[in-house]
Amino acid sequence: MATSRYPQAEKALADTHEVQNQPPLLEDYNTYLGDQAAQEMTARFGAGRHEQALIDHGALTGSAAMIELGFQANAHKPELHTHDRRGHRIDEVRFHPAYHQLMQTALEQGLHSSPWTDPGPGAHVKRALKYYLHAQVEAAHGCPVTMTFAAMPTLRKNKAIAEDWLPKVFARAYDGRNVPYTHKQALTLGMAMTEKQGGSDVRANTTVAHPLETRGGLKSYELVGHKYFVSAPMSDAFLVLAQAPEGLSCFLLPRWRPDGSKNPLQIQRLKNKMGNVANASSETELRGALAWLIGEPGRGVRTIIEMVALTRYDCMIGSSAGMRQATAQAIHHCRHRKAFGAALSEQPLMQNVLADLALESEAALAYTLRMAQALDNADDENEQRLIRIGTAIGKYWICKRTPQHAYEAMECIGGSGLMEDCIMPRLFRESPVNAIWEGSGNIQCLDVLRSMDKEPDALEVFMAEVSLAAGAHPLFDDFMASLQEELEETDNLSYRARTLTEHLALAMQASLLLRGSNMAVADAFCQSRLQPGIALNYGNLPAGVDCAAIIERAAPVQ
Repeated sequence: MATSRYPQAEKALADTHEVQNQPPLLEDYNTYLGDQAAQEMTARFGAGRHEQALIDHGALTGSAAMIELGFQANAHKPELHTHDRRGHRIDEVRFHPAYHQLMQTALEQGLHSSPWTDPGPGAHVKRALKYYLHAQVEAAHGCPVTMTFAAMPTLRKNKAIAEDWLPKVFARAYDGRNVPYTHKQALTLGMAMTEKQGGSDVRANTTVAHPLETRGGLKSYELVGHKYFVSAPMSDAFLVLAQAPEGLSCFLLPRWRPDGSKNPLQIQRLKNKMGNVANASSETELRGALAWLIGEPGRGVRTIIEMVALTRYDCMIGSSAGMRQATAQAIHHCRHRKAFGAALSEQPLMQNVLADLALESEAALAYTLRMAQALDNADDENEQRLIRIGTAIGKYWICKRTPQHAYEAMECIGGSGLMEDCIMPRLFRESPVNAIWEGSGNIQCLDVLRSMDKEPDALEVFMAEVSLAAGAHPLFDDFMASLQEELEETDNLSYRARTLTEHLALAMQASLLLRGSNMAVADAFCQSRLQPGIALNYGNLPAGVDCAAIIERAAPVQ
């Protein structure tokens, strides 16, 4: 065998270069302990006694193994199998095993039920924080988790259904099999409201509910029609709206009949979504599907409205989680990446952008957890009024801010942030979902106006909460005076609804931050969000903001 006369040359050709200046992967860290704002808000909003559970969940959600599950679940789309090999209708959606592992973890952690099964001080705040940590790993599987959580108030409107279903709905277990609910010890729930001709206008629904028998507190119907957007079609039952003889009514529709036969809710196809890939969404037809009436006939919207409100609240949690993950990724990258002789996070213009991203993330979480605190005070009517108007305002603003936030964080990372082996493309594709689902932006703003008109006490409670920060910052006081004038001007309210809702959201966020523990964050928020003529993109913080301190506070690993 011949040997080379130039061994040194061959070695030089083989070793092209040493890889340097590459940030380490953000994994095997504690997502809770690396989030100073979340830690401070835990005690502030009443969940201090649950801190150890949050620390434990932070270790889980920051682990490399858990993070990998999120990538796997999104790399393999769900697949629809309408029939088995013998031609029997099965309407089965098959998921990658990673999806089932994520679902199992979420349900074992009680993200679908813990405030209902373990109520008490801080129960909703604890659950919101755990969900916030969990959704940073993978957001799409949160859809069935949210719907199962949100269905509880509606199910309780029918005693017979509640007694039969809630013990299995509350179970801290997961059973993803395509089998009758009577064969399971743990169940998940979905919601199916929209139809082709109506969308958000559910009163235009054409699905018809034909009355059958009444037995044991259950009024049975057969539903004929369609549902154009059914998320998580492998849920064990769905809350649906259909036209009964008395008008639009709410029903619980199981995927299997009690006798073990297939209920004819037939999946036509899965939605080919831009994002939210790991979660299946479907179009269905109801061909005489058995369902049970919940609530009063003809009062379907009123019956299901609490479920809708809670799903909107979870949209706020999900968007806050997306912002936090994007902020963490951007800061982590820029602290470890050098350019032009210094770390990116030490360069003034990049500091401006990173600090601005951190401000938006912290403000979103503060607003979201204040709503969770209100949920914990179920016996306080003013807190419930705050929830009713505050959720619509927060859902509009926080979810609306997320797509631009995701893009800016992606740009901080640069070309690598655009690659599919990075989490940023997934965060970006996921970012519009919460703004669109459960009522898009215009729907939220119109709900704010409706609340102001039908329940003016709700606006008074909201403004009273915001005003708790009066005198804390001159820009805040000026903004509040301007907002009050805006509220007193009643002309063209529908046309101005987005502007008004935005200003209400900013006022609440500023108030919460001013009443918090970090004045660098609160002052920067007021300077960058409350002044007239502010710039529209991230990275336009005014001079004097302590960007370095804000970035240090938001860094996921110190």
